[in-house]
Amino acid sequence: MSDTGTTAPGADLGDDMAGALLDTLFDQSAVGLHVLDLDLRVVRVNALTEAVDPAELVGLHFTDAYRLDDPEEAERLLREVVRTGAPVLNAAVRGRVARAPGPSRSLNVTLHRLDAEDGRPLGLLAAVVDVDEREKAHVRADVLAAVRRGAGHSLDVAATCEGLVAALVPAFADLAVVEVVDEVLRGADPPLSPLDRDVPLRRAAVRGTGVAPDNLVGELRRTPEGTPFALAVTDLRPRLVELGPDTPWLDADPATRRMIESTGAHSMIVAPLKLHGSVLGLLSLYRQRGDPYDERDLALALTAAAHTALSIENALRYAREHVIASTVQRRLLPQHEGERVAIETAHILLPGRNSGCWFDTIGLSGARTALIIGNVAGHGLQTAITMGQLRTVIHALAGLDLEPDEVLARLNDTADRLVEERRLLPPGDSLHRQPLTATCLYAVYDPFTQVCTVARAGHPAPVAVGPDGRPLVLDVPEGPALFSEDSAPFATGSVRLDEGSVLAFLTGSLLPEERSVERVREALAHPERRLRDLCDAIVYNLPAGADPDGAALLLARTGVVPPDRVATWELAHDRSTPAVARTLVRDRLEGWDLDDGTIEATELIVSELITNAVRYGTPPLQLRLLLDRALTCEVHDTSPVAPHLRHARTVDEGGRGLFIVSQLANHWGTRYSMNGKALWTEQEIPEEDS
Repeated sequence: MSDTGTTAPGADLGDDMAGALLDTLFDQSAVGLHVLDLDLRVVRVNALTEAVDPAELVGLHFTDAYRLDDPEEAERLLREVVRTGAPVLNAAVRGRVARAPGPSRSLNVTLHRLDAEDGRPLGLLAAVVDVDEREKAHVRADVLAAVRRGAGHSLDVAATCEGLVAALVPAFADLAVVEVVDEVLRGADPPLSPLDRDVPLRRAAVRGTGVAPDNLVGELRRTPEGTPFALAVTDLRPRLVELGPDTPWLDADPATRRMIESTGAHSMIVAPLKLHGSVLGLLSLYRQRGDPYDERDLALALTAAAHTALSIENALRYAREHVIASTVQRRLLPQHEGERVAIETAHILLPGRNSGCWFDTIGLSGARTALIIGNVAGHGLQTAITMGQLRTVIHALAGLDLEPDEVLARLNDTADRLVEERRLLPPGDSLHRQPLTATCLYAVYDPFTQVCTVARAGHPAPVAVGPDGRPLVLDVPEGPALFSEDSAPFATGSVRLDEGSVLAFLTGSLLPEERSVERVREALAHPERRLRDLCDAIVYNLPAGADPDGAALLLARTGVVPPDRVATWELAHDRSTPAVARTLVRDRLEGWDLDDGTIEATELIVSELITNAVRYGTPPLQLRLLLDRALTCEVHDTSPVAPHLRHARTVDEGGRGLFIVSQLANHWGTRYSMNGKALWTEQEIPEEDS
């Protein structure tokens, strides 16, 4: 190779340094480097992809090492550089490493001839850069600009939908279908989610390559249950789906199966057209060429769907704010999946005739979490009201730190009172003809012991799998259903769960037969997947018609408290312990970078709790601090006697301890166990000033 570089005067790279330079260039370069001989065969190459060993390419002709869309043009280009010595910079080609999986990618190729000192050509240096993702980003940006140009410049809904599919096909999708709720096309306000499966959607626009759109536009259909379409209009979340002949939900949607088979689509995106919690329709995109859709494509589809939904609102002159409240059932259920300590949850509510399904997650003291699911049988407003009453009672009982069987026993007392109130209604009241029947399951997970304790009132037991996907057996005795005349006591079952185990709590309509339990376990066979994906997988795996009355599903993945967020000390049972505890607490809270006000308040709280335990409790004595969204202090001893809050008089020398604690803490209480009790407090952590 001719010496065209520059070195410092008197400097000599030498063979060792030159070799090291060459080795470093090949080993650490992010560019695919190839040394070719004059026959265009690979002499040396660096690591191009993890899927191919570079040694497998040595000795191959360049057009054999790469599977190029136009190999003849590539060889002509290589020969031209060998002949003339003129370099080629950033030539755009399509292809991939021959032995690497996947379709062709966008590549930039730079070619330089390698010359000896006397000017004789020795070969070529070919640098290959994969710019596929950059090209895809350009395509996505162009498609999004086309959507903004093509959709929304008309007050006609059909024209808006046509503009959307024209912008998406063929650059982003091989087939695009826009469906709008039929009532909306007729001028009605869009319905709130979840969309009842009886509400029809009409295909407003279809465009594709290799299909006859005119045969599809205007068709009326209802979203088949257990499909991505039904789920998208239920929880207003998009779905990215890989398609294949064994896709389970296609059996419930023959029309979509025929469309997929006729187009050869391998992946699909279903995005809801939503606005202010209401459902306008669906955008379905199918791809048969190129790479399957990915998360970046999903983001583009969401943006396009959001833009189209706003344009449809303008077309319908939808100028007023969203004022229609959700159904009573939806309003009474938790609106968000709240964050809990050491446990991850996800849920889904499938619509149906029944309005009494409910689920909940409640944070308890000691970083524990209560997981609840239940169902009041029946239809209409009164069923939803009864459900709301039971859910409210459970929230109140959860704050008492009772065992699960005690919670259900007291909940059953409330059910008996509701039956008595209904019995006393006037004889002609229609509620006399609506019998009260309900089931409930109440579970508590403790991340410190990793034990889940479950009690159930006529409700199916949870389905559980370990972190390796193997099914777990939960031996939970079944107690009587609520509102029943059975007076049998409730009992609990406990199981220790490894970190990463998944629990599935379902209403009975999802488990009509034993085979359904196996289907749920099959869907949970890969518990490391996102819980939201596992929720969808369970619905996909259930047989058609499994939930005609609607159903609720709650998933929980167990965890542990991070060791750097908890501190535990075994303390002596003597009068010097409060001072020792204050020092330990201050050191720990300073390590957690809490402010002085919180540290001083916590020192005082701990001092009062330890003093109380030393004076009235029995050893051993344990102090635990837990830092999460709040700061929790717990003092454990083995005495079953609990102190009471008293308002000391001015002349009293003591009795103010728990009163002081109640003023400094946001919440406090006593939790009993087989080994004694724990006094606990929670303090809110002040947010740092921005």
